[in-house]
Amino acid sequence: MEQEADSAYKLLLSCPHGFSSSQVSVVFDGSYDRVPHPDTNLENSISEIWDSRVQNNKSLFNGQKFRYGGHIMRGEGGSSVESHVCLHLGLTDYRTFVGTNLNPLWEKFLVPSEVHKYADHVCLASFYPHYCKYSVELGDDVIQCQHTASPLGNGAVVETSDKKILLLQRSNNVGEFPGHFVFPGGHPEPQDAGITSHPCGSTDSEFINHKVSQEMFDSITREVVEEIGVPSESLCNPLFIGISRRRLNVRPAAFFFIKCSLQSNEIQQLYSTAQDGYESTQLFAVSMIELENMASKMPGCHQGGFALYKLMVEAMNNIP
Repeated sequence: MEQEADSAYKLLLSCPHGFSSSQVSVVFDGSYDRVPHPDTNLENSISEIWDSRVQNNKSLFNGQKFRYGGHIMRGEGGSSVESHVCLHLGLTDYRTFVGTNLNPLWEKFLVPSEVHKYADHVCLASFYPHYCKYSVELGDDVIQCQHTASPLGNGAVVETSDKKILLLQRSNNVGEFPGHFVFPGGHPEPQDAGITSHPCGSTDSEFINHKVSQEMFDSITREVVEEIGVPSESLCNPLFIGISRRRLNVRPAAFFFIKCSLQSNEIQQLYSTAQDGYESTQLFAVSMIELENMASKMPGCHQGGFALYKLMVEAMNNIP
């Protein structure tokens, strides 16, 4: 699943046959929260950058987000209903995201490669005791990014009834990648799942894990409805197709495939009334070839989302 070194993205997880909500579970636990960086000055820069941003934009809000902390796959992403992925999620917030992933010094928050490559095979008690209670092998990405907020975003590859894919052009009002092409999406929200902190007991944990898992799917439908303007009844149940991480700022995003029962011209008319229309300036309904030509003007994580969609199309074409 590795990409070339100069690629704008890295695919962390690919499920080319698409996973339904019953094939995706979540372990939401404080062990997947961000680990503070040992450099005090670097840690202090988080508050400094946030305070500066708030000073320039009073409307900034420090909302909680789910933090990507890895996953375990069973069945290698195949088409079998027995295939399953468990996402490991912690808790972070927008302030820490701005101060780590969007920090001009963001690369300094990453664990050096010579450390995380060694950590892939052994338990590094002397380096990172936080991870040593796990018996499973740790992925490079989890260790490399343990000091970043890494909030898990989401995106939807929406296919219309006339076989077009929906893209948005971001407005100049957004904080990241203004003017770029993106799939509709945003974030699964802890608040919408009724979560403000980690659960205390094991009984609560099981219930919370289920709620977080459901929010993964509910949130992407909600984002499509709010950003595109289509009614939720026109959307099929989302299929989870994987996780992409852009190389710039190591920003992860989960991607889903959703079929819409409306034609592209009908959706264009509904877009003008979209609830979150201010985040974008234009809606495009494009073919695969047109999307290929527009991909270079997408943020890296969304380029990765397109790569996940192409893997899904290829897998579906290979089904006898």
